[in-house]
Amino acid sequence: MTSSRAECMPGRRRFAPGWPLWVFTLALLPVLIGLGFWQLERAGEKRELQAQIDQQRSRPATPLAELDTTTIAAWRPLLLTGSLDTRYIWLLDNRTRDGRPGVEVLQVFHDRASDRRLLVNRGWLPWPDRRELPAVPTPQGNLQLQVEALPAPEQGFRLESAPTAGWPKVVGRIDLPTFATHTGAPLLPWMARLQAGSQAAFRLDWPGLPMTASKHTGYAVQWFALAAALLILFIWAGLRPDSRGNNNDEHD
Repeated sequence: MTSSRAECMPGRRRFAPGWPLWVFTLALLPVLIGLGFWQLERAGEKRELQAQIDQQRSRPATPLAELDTTTIAAWRPLLLTGSLDTRYIWLLDNRTRDGRPGVEVLQVFHDRASDRRLLVNRGWLPWPDRRELPAVPTPQGNLQLQVEALPAPEQGFRLESAPTAGWPKVVGRIDLPTFATHTGAPLLPWMARLQAGSQAAFRLDWPGLPMTASKHTGYAVQWFALAAALLILFIWAGLRPDSRGNNNDEHD
Protein backbone atom coordinates (compact mmCIF):
# COMPACT_ATOMS: atom_id res chain seq x y z
CA MET A 1 0.00 0.00 0.00
CA THR A 2 2.81 2.37 0.85
CA SER A 3 4.46 1.77 -2.51
CA SER A 4 1.20 2.45 -4.43
CA ARG A 5 0.63 5.75 -2.62
CA ALA A 6 4.18 6.86 -3.40
CA GLU A 7 3.72 6.11 -7.09
CA CYS A 8 0.55 8.27 -7.23
CA MET A 9 2.04 11.26 -5.42
CA PRO A 10 3.40 13.97 -7.81
CA GLY A 11 7.13 14.62 -7.65
CA ARG A 12 8.37 17.67 -5.86
CA ARG A 13 9.80 20.60 -7.92
CA ARG A 14 12.79 22.77 -7.17
CA PHE A 15 13.76 26.19 -8.54
CA ALA A 16 16.89 25.83 -10.68
CA PRO A 17 16.77 28.07 -13.75
CA GLY A 18 20.36 27.56 -14.84
CA TRP A 19 22.84 30.29 -15.65
CA PRO A 20 21.76 30.95 -19.32
CA LEU A 21 18.21 31.74 -18.18
CA TRP A 22 19.55 33.92 -15.35
CA VAL A 23 21.74 35.89 -17.76
CA PHE A 24 18.94 36.33 -20.31
CA THR A 25 16.42 37.51 -17.73
CA LEU A 26 18.79 39.82 -15.85
CA ALA A 27 19.88 41.40 -19.13
CA LEU A 28 16.40 41.92 -20.62
CA LEU A 29 14.22 42.66 -17.58
CA PRO A 30 15.88 46.01 -16.63
CA VAL A 31 15.64 47.11 -20.29
CA LEU A 32 11.88 46.44 -20.43
CA ILE A 33 11.26 48.19 -17.11
CA GLY A 34 13.45 51.12 -18.14
CA LEU A 35 11.54 51.53 -21.40
CA GLY A 36 8.28 51.54 -19.46
CA PHE A 37 9.42 54.33 -17.13
CA TRP A 38 10.86 56.27 -20.08
CA GLN A 39 7.46 56.20 -21.78
CA LEU A 40 5.85 57.43 -18.56
CA GLU A 41 8.31 60.33 -18.52
CA ARG A 42 7.46 61.13 -22.13
CA ALA A 43 3.76 61.05 -21.24
CA GLY A 44 4.38 63.59 -18.48
CA GLU A 45 6.28 65.83 -20.90
CA LYS A 46 3.44 65.67 -23.43
CA ARG A 47 0.87 66.53 -20.74
CA GLU A 48 2.97 69.52 -19.71
CA LEU A 49 3.38 70.63 -23.33
CA GLN A 50 -0.35 70.31 -24.00
CA ALA A 51 -1.10 72.34 -20.87
CA GLN A 52 1.24 75.09 -22.10
CA ILE A 53 -0.39 75.06 -25.53
CA ASP A 54 -3.88 75.26 -24.03
CA GLN A 55 -2.83 78.12 -21.76
CA GLN A 56 -1.39 80.12 -24.66
CA ARG A 57 -4.40 79.46 -26.88
CA SER A 58 -6.77 80.72 -24.20
CA ARG A 59 -5.23 84.19 -24.30
CA PRO A 60 -6.92 86.96 -26.31
CA ALA A 61 -5.56 87.72 -29.77
CA THR A 62 -2.75 90.28 -29.62
CA PRO A 63 -1.85 92.66 -32.48
CA LEU A 64 1.62 91.87 -33.82
CA ALA A 65 2.71 95.47 -33.18
CA GLU A 66 2.22 94.93 -29.42
CA LEU A 67 4.24 91.70 -29.32
CA ASP A 68 7.90 91.42 -28.43
CA THR A 69 9.05 89.43 -31.44
CA THR A 70 12.54 88.78 -30.06
CA THR A 71 11.04 85.78 -28.27
CA ILE A 72 8.85 83.14 -29.88
CA ALA A 73 5.26 83.37 -28.66
CA ALA A 74 4.45 79.79 -29.64
CA TRP A 75 0.73 78.88 -29.87
CA ARG A 76 -0.38 82.39 -28.98
CA PRO A 77 -3.34 83.92 -30.91
CA LEU A 78 -2.29 86.99 -32.92
CA LEU A 79 -4.06 89.61 -34.97
CA LEU A 80 -2.45 90.64 -38.25
CA THR A 81 -3.48 93.66 -40.29
CA GLY A 82 -1.92 94.13 -43.70
CA SER A 83 -1.56 92.30 -46.99
CA LEU A 84 -0.31 89.04 -48.44
CA ASP A 85 2.62 89.35 -50.80
CA THR A 86 1.56 87.72 -54.07
CA ARG A 87 5.18 87.37 -55.21
CA TYR A 88 6.46 84.93 -52.57
CA ILE A 89 4.57 81.67 -52.15
CA TRP A 90 5.98 78.31 -51.11
CA LEU A 91 4.11 75.02 -51.41
CA LEU A 92 5.06 72.64 -48.60
CA ASP A 93 4.94 69.25 -50.28
CA ASN A 94 3.98 65.77 -49.07
CA ARG A 95 0.97 66.85 -47.01
CA THR A 96 -2.03 64.54 -47.18
CA ARG A 97 -5.65 64.87 -46.08
CA ASP A 98 -8.09 61.96 -46.22
CA GLY A 99 -5.49 59.99 -48.17
CA ARG A 100 -5.25 62.66 -50.90
CA PRO A 101 -1.91 64.25 -51.83
CA GLY A 102 -1.57 67.96 -51.44
CA VAL A 103 0.47 70.92 -50.21
CA GLU A 104 0.30 73.55 -47.50
CA VAL A 105 0.47 77.12 -48.79
CA LEU A 106 3.10 79.33 -47.14
CA GLN A 107 2.97 83.01 -48.01
CA VAL A 108 4.66 86.18 -46.82
CA PHE A 109 2.39 88.58 -44.95
CA HIS A 110 3.31 92.25 -44.40
CA ASP A 111 1.82 93.54 -41.15
CA ARG A 112 1.38 97.27 -41.69
CA ALA A 113 1.03 98.35 -38.05
CA SER A 114 4.35 96.78 -37.02
CA ASP A 115 6.03 96.94 -40.47
CA ARG A 116 7.12 93.33 -39.99
CA ARG A 117 7.01 90.43 -42.39
CA LEU A 118 6.33 86.86 -41.40
CA LEU A 119 5.50 83.60 -43.09
CA VAL A 120 1.86 82.53 -42.78
CA ASN A 121 0.53 79.03 -43.45
CA ARG A 122 -2.79 79.51 -45.24
CA GLY A 123 -3.78 75.85 -45.07
CA TRP A 124 -3.97 72.78 -47.30
CA LEU A 125 -4.68 72.51 -51.00
CA PRO A 126 -5.11 69.27 -52.99
CA TRP A 127 -2.53 68.53 -55.68
CA PRO A 128 -3.86 65.60 -57.71
CA ASP A 129 -1.87 66.32 -60.89
CA ARG A 130 1.86 66.64 -60.25
CA ARG A 131 2.44 67.87 -63.79
CA GLU A 132 0.82 71.21 -62.98
CA LEU A 133 1.13 73.38 -59.90
CA PRO A 134 -2.12 74.04 -58.01
CA ALA A 135 -3.66 77.46 -58.37
CA VAL A 136 -3.21 79.68 -55.30
CA PRO A 137 -5.70 82.56 -55.33
CA THR A 138 -4.67 85.47 -53.12
CA PRO A 139 -7.14 88.10 -51.86
CA GLN A 140 -6.03 91.65 -52.54
CA GLY A 141 -6.10 94.73 -50.37
CA ASN A 142 -5.96 95.20 -46.64
CA LEU A 143 -6.69 92.03 -44.64
CA GLN A 144 -7.25 91.30 -40.98
CA LEU A 145 -6.21 87.76 -40.10
CA GLN A 146 -6.57 85.67 -36.97
CA VAL A 147 -3.47 83.50 -36.71
CA GLU A 148 -1.69 81.24 -34.26
CA ALA A 149 2.05 81.63 -33.70
CA LEU A 150 4.08 78.46 -34.16
CA PRO A 151 7.35 77.27 -32.61
CA ALA A 152 10.49 77.65 -34.68
CA PRO A 153 10.58 74.85 -37.28
CA GLU A 154 12.88 71.97 -36.46
CA GLN A 155 15.80 71.45 -38.79
CA GLY A 156 15.58 67.67 -38.96
CA PHE A 157 15.27 65.27 -41.88
CA ARG A 158 12.52 66.11 -44.31
CA LEU A 159 11.54 64.43 -47.56
CA GLU A 160 12.79 66.84 -50.19
CA SER A 161 10.95 67.75 -53.38
CA ALA A 162 12.43 68.65 -56.72
CA PRO A 163 13.18 72.41 -56.85
CA THR A 164 10.97 74.48 -59.11
CA ALA A 165 11.90 77.54 -61.09
CA GLY A 166 9.83 80.66 -60.61
CA TRP A 167 6.94 80.99 -58.22
CA PRO A 168 5.28 79.34 -56.38
CA LYS A 169 8.20 77.20 -55.20
CA VAL A 170 7.65 73.60 -54.10
CA VAL A 171 9.67 72.77 -50.96
CA GLY A 172 10.03 69.72 -48.76
CA ARG A 173 10.75 71.53 -45.51
CA ILE A 174 10.52 74.97 -43.91
CA ASP A 175 13.79 76.92 -43.96
CA LEU A 176 13.07 80.48 -42.87
CA PRO A 177 16.61 81.89 -43.40
CA THR A 178 16.62 80.58 -46.97
CA PHE A 179 13.12 81.91 -47.57
CA ALA A 180 14.23 85.33 -46.35
CA THR A 181 17.06 85.40 -48.90
CA HIS A 182 14.51 84.71 -51.64
CA THR A 183 12.39 87.69 -50.60
CA GLY A 184 15.29 90.08 -50.08
CA ALA A 185 13.66 91.27 -46.83
CA PRO A 186 13.94 90.02 -43.24
CA LEU A 187 11.32 87.60 -41.92
CA LEU A 188 10.45 86.94 -38.31
CA PRO A 189 12.29 83.82 -37.01
CA TRP A 190 8.97 82.04 -36.51
CA MET A 191 5.83 81.61 -38.55
CA ALA A 192 2.08 81.53 -37.97
CA ARG A 193 -0.89 79.63 -39.32
CA LEU A 194 -4.40 80.82 -40.03
CA GLN A 195 -7.24 80.03 -37.68
CA ALA A 196 -10.75 79.07 -38.66
CA GLY A 197 -12.83 81.95 -39.96
CA SER A 198 -9.89 83.95 -41.27
CA GLN A 199 -9.84 85.49 -44.70
CA ALA A 200 -7.56 83.84 -47.28
CA ALA A 201 -7.83 80.46 -45.54
CA PHE A 202 -7.79 77.13 -47.31
CA ARG A 203 -8.45 73.84 -45.49
CA LEU A 204 -7.39 74.30 -41.85
CA ASP A 205 -7.81 70.95 -40.12
CA TRP A 206 -4.38 71.08 -38.56
CA PRO A 207 -3.06 67.78 -37.16
CA GLY A 208 -2.49 67.57 -33.41
CA LEU A 209 0.63 66.50 -31.58
CA PRO A 210 2.34 63.55 -33.30
CA MET A 211 1.99 61.45 -30.15
CA THR A 212 -0.28 62.21 -27.22
CA ALA A 213 0.31 61.47 -23.54
CA SER A 214 -2.23 58.64 -23.66
CA LYS A 215 -0.26 56.87 -26.39
CA HIS A 216 2.94 57.10 -24.36
CA THR A 217 1.07 55.70 -21.35
CA GLY A 218 -0.23 52.85 -23.51
CA TYR A 219 3.29 52.02 -24.65
CA ALA A 220 4.46 52.08 -21.02
CA VAL A 221 1.77 49.55 -20.09
CA GLN A 222 2.94 47.31 -22.93
CA TRP A 223 6.58 47.42 -21.78
CA PHE A 224 5.61 46.66 -18.17
CA ALA A 225 3.39 43.80 -19.37
CA LEU A 226 6.32 42.32 -21.31
CA ALA A 227 8.49 42.62 -18.21
CA ALA A 228 5.85 40.81 -16.13
CA ALA A 229 5.51 38.10 -18.78
CA LEU A 230 9.28 37.63 -18.84
CA LEU A 231 9.37 37.25 -15.05
CA ILE A 232 6.54 34.71 -15.11
CA LEU A 233 8.24 32.69 -17.84
CA PHE A 234 11.51 32.82 -15.91
CA ILE A 235 9.86 31.35 -12.82
CA TRP A 236 7.94 28.75 -14.83
CA ALA A 237 11.01 27.63 -16.79
CA GLY A 238 13.13 27.54 -13.64
CA LEU A 239 10.88 25.07 -11.82
CA ARG A 240 12.22 21.56 -12.46
CA PRO A 241 11.24 18.14 -11.10
CA ASP A 242 13.30 17.16 -8.06
CA SER A 243 15.43 14.24 -9.30
CA ARG A 244 16.39 13.50 -5.72
CA GLY A 245 12.88 12.12 -5.10
CA ASN A 246 11.90 9.70 -2.36
CA ASN A 247 13.37 6.22 -3.02
CA ASN A 248 11.73 4.49 -0.04
CA ASP A 249 9.66 2.42 -2.46
CA GLU A 250 12.56 0.04 -2.98
CA HIS A 251 12.71 -0.85 0.70
CA ASP A 252 8.95 -1.47 1.27
